[in-house]
Amino acid sequence: MILPSGMDEKSVLQQIDKIVNRISPKYVFYGYTVDDIKQESFLICMEGLRRYDASRPLENFLSVHLSNRLKNFIRDNHFTKSENDERVKILKPAQLDYENSIVDNEEDESEPIDVSDMKKIIDRKLPASYRLDYLKMINDVYISKQRREEIIVVIKDILSEHGYEKG
Repeated sequence: MILPSGMDEKSVLQQIDKIVNRISPKYVFYGYTVDDIKQESFLICMEGLRRYDASRPLENFLSVHLSNRLKNFIRDNHFTKSENDERVKILKPAQLDYENSIVDNEEDESEPIDVSDMKKIIDRKLPASYRLDYLKMINDVYISKQRREEIIVVIKDILSEHGYEKG
């Protein structure tokens, strides 16, 4: 392990652990658990020590380094360009269980559902107090059952105000 000058192994590992625990959960996305991202983040920080410039605080360097690497990973592996040059997610977010689905899963040929329109409505109308947990929920990060049910009710209300009602 490459150690910055003036630091011992224990203090470097404590700094890395602190950064990993603070930043990794923000980047959890479909298909990866918090533990998976934490393990990758630890390795990213260890690799980043080779580029560390001692003129900056280690914590700041590792925070920026880790955030940038995780953003690049998501960009490179989970998005693609569509025909109209907009970024499109390759992986779909996890689905709610059927009981809590917002619309029926049965196909209704009379009225096609515009999912992108629904997402825009939710983004515009969802109160800020629910936004963080909503993002966690659609990215498979654990939130309590009670909070999840509360958010689902709010989303159903928002969508029903805009004409999307479960049949």
